Amino acid sequence: MDKDRITGSIKQAEGTAKDAIGKATDNPKLRAEGKAKKIEGSLQRTFGRFKDTFRKS
Repeated sequence: MDKDRITGSIKQAEGTAKDAIGKATDNPKLRAEGKAKKIEGSLQRTFGRFKDTFRKS
């Protein structure tokens, strides 16, 4: 398993937490940061999967 997959999953979890805290505290800036972090994590995780696929081939 590629390290990008692990790091991406962690970033997604951090983003989800930030988004939830921003929603609970009615903080739009924190929500936006959380959503951006989730997207960043998703992209990094996808990149890790891509690397794993080509490594196995």
